[in-house]
Amino acid sequence: MKDKLTKTAIVFVDVINDFNFHGGDKLCTHTAEILPNLIRLRHFAEENHLPIIYVNDHYTLWKSDPEVIINHCRNDKSKHIIDKIKPRNQDYFLIKPQHSAFFQTPLQSLLTDLGKSHVILAGIAGDICILFTAKDAYMYNFTMHIPKNCMASEEKEGNDYALYLMNTVMKANIEPI
Repeated sequence: MKDKLTKTAIVFVDVINDFNFHGGDKLCTHTAEILPNLIRLRHFAEENHLPIIYVNDHYTLWKSDPEVIINHCRNDKSKHIIDKIKPRNQDYFLIKPQHSAFFQTPLQSLLTDLGKSHVILAGIAGDICILFTAKDAYMYNFTMHIPKNCMASEEKEGNDYALYLMNTVMKANIEPI
């Protein structure tokens, strides 16, 4: 296990979110449910000296400064989530233009530079951004652990189906943390 951890990075997708969209209230509720698991995953990463990489929507700001994105997204609905899971100074922070954390971002290069071939993916929305990220990770030959208790979507059924696909098609381990 220790050997595998030397090749592992944590990737948090879209955990900085304003939830101001159709379905955002549901996603916010489901994200709050997984928040303790996300925090536990971050602690696991810190205890094992694993890099933590946040990849987030840019909200048309196109600023890769996490504070700019956080300030834009923090509102009454989101602040209780953002304040508990926001990036720390030692974490990496990338912005993405679309669903996949790999699409037109330096994520693949960063993981390669860090010597990582295994990713633990967590965040939202599981049936969109995590699914598309997992598809790309699989295509780039990364192995994956996508803990089912660290991923949320607007609809539980969509989340479960995405987990099924990531497990059966992309060979991701979906065991909870």
